[in-house]
Amino acid sequence: MADSTMKVNIVCAERPLWVGEAKSVTVPASEGGMGILPDHEPMMTVIDKGIVSAVDVDGNRHSFEVSDGFASFDSNSLTVAAETGDDVKKSVTQ
Repeated sequence: MADSTMKVNIVCAERPLWVGEAKSVTVPASEGGMGILPDHEPMMTVIDKGIVSAVDVDGNRHSFEVSDGFASFDSNSLTVAAETGDDVKKSVTQ
């Protein structure tokens, strides 16, 4: 694998949620959870309500609760477009 990262753009109808380089991303595909790594074959899938999680090049995890949308991957570029989305950390209490 020559390129160990992929470009990721996670957006919802109101605003962009996260843009960056990632080593892996998981999406709540309508068929079940789907993991995407660099050099994945091109795909497009419907996403349901759930968590989109991206691991950036430094190993940090960025997680967002999303609902209804799609994910598209081609040429090491992933776009996740959701109807609604919010940073999971905002709703976590310790």
